[in-house]
Amino acid sequence: MPTGVHIRDARRQLFDAAERVLLQDGPNALTSRAVTIEAGVAKGVLHRHFPDFDAFLTELVQDRIARIDGQAAALRESAGTGTVAGNLTGALIDLFDPVAVAIVSLVIFRDELRVRLRRARPAHGIPVLAEATAMIASYLNDECEMGRIAADADVDALALSLIGVGHLLFAGREDAPPEIGAVDTVVTTVIADVMQRRLL
Repeated sequence: MPTGVHIRDARRQLFDAAERVLLQDGPNALTSRAVTIEAGVAKGVLHRHFPDFDAFLTELVQDRIARIDGQAAALRESAGTGTVAGNLTGALIDLFDPVAVAIVSLVIFRDELRVRLRRARPAHGIPVLAEATAMIASYLNDECEMGRIAADADVDALALSLIGVGHLLFAGREDAPPEIGAVDTVVTTVIADVMQRRLL
């Protein structure tokens, strides 16, 4: 693309291109050149908007984390409605879409990216997964307060379990995501104890 052509929302265009490269070729293939080729823009466009490629990747991941913040609000609004297992199953399916799974791999793969993300959003654990865990824990806490799970439920441990098993279910599946029934079975198993004890 000629350098004099104005690009509307270049950052979004570059983020979308990076996500396509991640999905098609994995984190090893994600370079500034691959992103700009996929976006159909001159290489200088990326460097006009970001100081370096790791700064670009940091904002790409933060963009995904912002989506998790939106998902967290929707999940908390669902507390007290439907079933706890159904709400959690839907949340895990939304959370672990192919782009999110690829971004988690990217974060694990690139040390400098993890360092920058921790500077931007100090938290324990792997960025993206840490925010996802906090999302599930907040929801479970709301359900606990409503009496839909046991009052003494360890919501932090449950959230870690659900995110860990969720990531294992969805990662490394190039063919297709797991079926809803498989996700629901795992969720139901993880929360079975706190669901049963709420009735005691």
